[in-house]
Amino acid sequence: MPTLKIRVYPDPILKKKTSFVAGITDDEKKLFEDMAKTMYVAGGVGLAANQVGVSKQIMVLDVGRGLLKLANPKILKASCKKSGEEGCLSFPEISVKIKRPEKVVIEAMNHEGAKVKIEADGLFARALQHEMDHLAGVVIIDKIGIRQKFLIAGKLRKLKKK
Repeated sequence: MPTLKIRVYPDPILKKKTSFVAGITDDEKKLFEDMAKTMYVAGGVGLAANQVGVSKQIMVLDVGRGLLKLANPKILKASCKKSGEEGCLSFPEISVKIKRPEKVVIEAMNHEGAKVKIEADGLFARALQHEMDHLAGVVIIDKIGIRQKFLIAGKLRKLKKK
């Protein structure tokens, strides 16, 4: 199980919408495992497939409740929004405040191909939505206002130069 290369902004794959996963094959199972190892080694709580260069609606997540391996997640229900701090493995050393629903109910396919419904709140809900944004080609700087963009402009320039 190798660790995968995490794509960093401004890699164009981060802005592309990922493809629907028809079923869980051995390829997807291996991808789930490799992504989980990569996420843990990098010290993250979530990772989307396009962050490792794969354009599939696949994500892994662990916010201390055990590892979740999901495909094709979609939000069924969401509560009112609350602002919270977020970082991202694809934006090293950058942290921004993003408004997201505090609670969500999502539906997805698990690593065995079964449909699952998940109710989440707090950090769990925030991390799910963050990874789902990645799968839609949306990154954290797309979710912030001009003031926050100004505050992190220097760090973004450094990432673009790498």
